[in-house]
Amino acid sequence: MTDPTQQVVDLYAGAVSLVPGGVRLRDASKLQSEATDRVVWQAVFGSDREREAARWLLWELGQSTGARPASIHEFYLARGRGECSGFTVPAINVRAMTYDVARAVFRAARRGQAGAIILEIARSEISYTAQRPSEYVAVLIGAALREGYTSPLFIQGDHCQVNAKKYAQDPEGEVGEVKKLIAEEVAAGFYNIDVDTSTLVDLSKPTLEEQQRANYERAVEITRFIREHEPEGVTVSVGAEIGEVGQKNSTVEELHAFMQGYNRALGDGIEGISKISVQTGTSHGGVVLPDGSIADVKLDITALEALSEVARTEYGLAGAVQHGASTLPSTAFGNFPRVETCEIHLATNFQNIIFDHPKLPAELSTRIHAWLDENTAGERKPDDSDAQFYYKTRKKAIGPFKKELWSLPADIR
Repeated sequence: MTDPTQQVVDLYAGAVSLVPGGVRLRDASKLQSEATDRVVWQAVFGSDREREAARWLLWELGQSTGARPASIHEFYLARGRGECSGFTVPAINVRAMTYDVARAVFRAARRGQAGAIILEIARSEISYTAQRPSEYVAVLIGAALREGYTSPLFIQGDHCQVNAKKYAQDPEGEVGEVKKLIAEEVAAGFYNIDVDTSTLVDLSKPTLEEQQRANYERAVEITRFIREHEPEGVTVSVGAEIGEVGQKNSTVEELHAFMQGYNRALGDGIEGISKISVQTGTSHGGVVLPDGSIADVKLDITALEALSEVARTEYGLAGAVQHGASTLPSTAFGNFPRVETCEIHLATNFQNIIFDHPKLPAELSTRIHAWLDENTAGERKPDDSDAQFYYKTRKKAIGPFKKELWSLPADIR
């Protein structure tokens, strides 16, 4: 039986060879060939042994070229110290056709000489897109190799979120599930983790400190867990959240309540968070109108600016993070660097590019809709139009149709 590691190395036809403890890259240009396409396909759709070998090879090649997982922590703290400013880091949730989408991102980054870019996936997305962390990292490294992108890869666990309903029934069990996922992510190369315990904010409490207490206490607990599991030489960038996306807008007073409680509970000697996510008017996926279009959103830029400034000047963070940004009008994006927003999260519109593209085969689109009718009917509201229903639920079809989307002809992809 052929050794699967040697077999996958042989796909590069002598450009890569095995050496004790790793690989030797003899011809880097071969990484930008169809050989990498085959290695990535094997990393996703091969047998267990084939997947393991392909993922190992992609990791080693990333280490050789510079396209390796990295933490944005020190860069963000430098911003908090005022050593750099005037930019916003995009954090892109790549849900579907991950290899092709990531390749497009890296091509655009090279063309535009872009600096820091985060590629991320949320706890919920891992499930419905059928992408475990080790696969996600391997595919992103492969996409970087294919495009000759040799900068660090900032790969992020977005919304490592505590589910409020499950927490109410079993607090330790639900927090334990989040920790389990984070351990898997960090081991895979996710060196940026967004902890989301904002679901535990209790607005019925009389004071802001009490409202935020469960949020900051659990955020500290998970921060400590991350520090215990991060690799030697890596300080994982950790983010926290004070306001759940789609709920009431965040205030500076809430930021103070969270940060003061968080810092007090964390104590000295442990590295804390580098950024803070806030709510200023957006919602995940946007507000869908009956014709399937997205309603305009009133974003509170003034609040975002104030929150970012306080986060930087009083707590040394990079600033505030804006979620749910991809469905905002294009005219809104210039505001983010202007008001020193440190990071914006972009997911839905990248997904929309795929589902709404005129080259997506009509037959495939019809089958996706039929699958949604059968499998997500319980999510349909009585007054939903077909366009609204399909728009809101089609992300759930990404996992079941994953291989078909990856297998589309090259001229469509």
